[in-house]
Amino acid sequence: MKRIVILLMTVALGFGCEDNLEVDNPNEPNVALFWETAENAEQGINAVYSTFHRGSISRWMIMLYSTRTDMGESRSPWFELANALDKFIQPNYNFDPVAGVWSDNYIGINRANQVIDNVPSIDMDQDKKDEILGQAYMLRGVFYYHLVTLFGNVPLMLKASEPQDYPANSLQEEVYRQIIDDLELAVDLLPVTYNNPNDLGRTTKGSAHALMAKVYMQLGEYEKALPSLQWLVEGSGAGIYDLTPDYRDNFLITTENNVESVFEWQFEENPNEFTDNDVATPNHNYGSSLAQFTAPVGIGFSDAEARRWIIYEFDELTTGGNRDPRLEASFLFDSAHVDGPEATMVYGQTFASRFGTGPDSKRVWMRKFLNDHWKNEEGFRSPNNYRYIRYADVLLMYAECLNATNNTAAAYPHVDRVRQRVGLPALSSVRPNLSQADFLEQLKHERLLELAGEGHRWNDLARWGDLGPKLATNDPAFANFEIGKHELLPIPQIDVDANPNLDQNPLW
Repeated sequence: MKRIVILLMTVALGFGCEDNLEVDNPNEPNVALFWETAENAEQGINAVYSTFHRGSISRWMIMLYSTRTDMGESRSPWFELANALDKFIQPNYNFDPVAGVWSDNYIGINRANQVIDNVPSIDMDQDKKDEILGQAYMLRGVFYYHLVTLFGNVPLMLKASEPQDYPANSLQEEVYRQIIDDLELAVDLLPVTYNNPNDLGRTTKGSAHALMAKVYMQLGEYEKALPSLQWLVEGSGAGIYDLTPDYRDNFLITTENNVESVFEWQFEENPNEFTDNDVATPNHNYGSSLAQFTAPVGIGFSDAEARRWIIYEFDELTTGGNRDPRLEASFLFDSAHVDGPEATMVYGQTFASRFGTGPDSKRVWMRKFLNDHWKNEEGFRSPNNYRYIRYADVLLMYAECLNATNNTAAAYPHVDRVRQRVGLPALSSVRPNLSQADFLEQLKHERLLELAGEGHRWNDLARWGDLGPKLATNDPAFANFEIGKHELLPIPQIDVDANPNLDQNPLW
């Protein structure tokens, strides 16, 4: 069973939620009376995980992290969506695909806060209590990481929300520091692994370490990121995580939760599903609609895709003289198969038969979270898990931090592991003795190829100081990018208008 069973009750959703009608129902648990047993604690933490199933997080947020970068674009016929996802144009600050990312992450935070507020007083096994609280702290950190990297100076809410709450903006660094505080607690409380197979997909000590390193890296504090990365690569985590022999195993439904998975969001099909509202159990969609919105034209809505320049970045041959296998695993395009359009399969048909030489024949679609490997159509309930943090990402993070702290020579072996998994020659052989600056440029290239389309590039570009109009060379939409404004999304205006303490982001 790959899914964490979600809470079978309606929780108070709080901040940013518009479907929180206060009506007493004697047949439903009252939130104030709910937190009494160990079972309630388990149900409560499961409700936090359930937030990942909400469409604004499992679909729009992932698309924003990839499509707004230089490697992504949107040709969606929904012009307002294409403008927001790709062109840095959003006159409507309440546009739902963006505003929903804000509100759904706060829903997750409020659910985590309820666990943190109430579980300590429950009479239950202390080890189990610690485990549940560790998960809540970790997940609150995850949701705040999304908000701080997308919206910037967001309100910090560390208690379950009340109707009278009007939280003010917190500085971006304050939010990062709170995430670190939460993750330090999570590292202390979470287990290294779980013994019960039904706990597959829960946060672990390793996932908390990995996110902690990401936070420190976004702050530019590379030395502080090293202890967590050392735990993962050279300490206890080294015996738990590894690279899968086959790169594509990280994107197939048959090889989910493998040895490379550090944190993975669990999805599955629910035959009784008819709603994306995750408080409407058991009729809630446990799957993801991401594939339906990103699959090629004629199969999905094709609201997000890749720019063609990226396929030419995979130009280095393997030691056997073959093409980098990550190209075919990452993208669907006319020559995803090395033998061209007649050999490239797209959902049961050749690329040539689907697109010929027409206007769609040179388009490139992101493949990693599609289902073309096992069926010939898409839908709104994909069971393909979202690999939130992979061990390859961790290895490249470790290399980046070692290089940033004047230890470039020690960084090489970790890049070599990632390259050699796909048959490329060791970097230490083909580009030895790089300077610190040149190694960073190479690392940028390595992260682009290894993690393309997985939702990491926006934060990478932000961390490196590379966001700006200069990216228009590869992505013409960046000609619209205004430094000091477009690093962040607009806060939903409905919340700014309703809260006298909440300020809109600069220049919006």
